[in-house]
Amino acid sequence: MERTNIAIFVSGSGTNCENLIKYFANHEHIYPALVVSNKADAYALVRAERLGVPTAVTPKADLNNPDVMLPLLRRYDIGFIVLAGFLPIVPNFIIDAYPHKIINIHPALLPKYGGKGMWGHHVHEAVKAAGEKETGMTVHWVTPVCDSGEIIAQFSVALSPDDSVDDIAEKEHQLEMEHFPKIVESVISELKV
Repeated sequence: MERTNIAIFVSGSGTNCENLIKYFANHEHIYPALVVSNKADAYALVRAERLGVPTAVTPKADLNNPDVMLPLLRRYDIGFIVLAGFLPIVPNFIIDAYPHKIINIHPALLPKYGGKGMWGHHVHEAVKAAGEKETGMTVHWVTPVCDSGEIIAQFSVALSPDDSVDDIAEKEHQLEMEHFPKIVESVISELKV
């Protein structure tokens, strides 16, 4: 199996991004080659730079411009894209250029609590308001329709009625830290990209 360079797309603090970079730091076949953020002040960029991974900031105009994004991804020989807390909708031209090679992590058990506006604390607040007895994380393929791609894996955790929104967020985040890198590894290994 040849080496696969991955790009990690992020918008926020980047705990999943850092976890992925560390997990694949000495991997034989998977290499974190680039971190892309739509926000210049995303702390994920600091985390990536500290770990020696090149970064790129792509505000909305750049993200939606094939003449910017496709050459950027080619420059780093990207073979697979991982969305790890990336808020913008991925433009169709990127999805077309990477068919079945883009996955996303979502902080709920899809199809519940997905779609536009359902990210981060918004999701955990909705889970709390609904009185759910469990929550979890979903890894799914990225399609042009937000959070509607085929589900690759889900992991759940029990909730207590006493759990605050922050408690719910922390329980779900622990699942991400434990499982997300292994799922990325498994998917890329199966694809042999």
